[in-house]
Amino acid sequence: MICSACPGPRGTEPVLCVELEAGARGIDQAKLFAQLLDLGSRHAHTRGIRTFLVHPAFPVDIRHNAKIFREKLGPWAAGKLGRRM
Repeated sequence: MICSACPGPRGTEPVLCVELEAGARGIDQAKLFAQLLDLGSRHAHTRGIRTFLVHPAFPVDIRHNAKIFREKLGPWAAGKLGRRM
């Protein structure tokens, strides 16, 4: 899971992007998001996260194949939410 920021109606809002493992792709996303909201509500630093997106495969740096390109993830999330960065 990666937290990104997208423009929102009141400035920037946090968005939690999730890449599901191959065996979990058929799960009930509404149930997953409800569980994430519940977990997040228990901690002050995650309480403001209310938006979740499932990404098919996080963009990674080809040299390291582990470093996630947040610079690409943010615009992707904004596009999914119908916002411009």
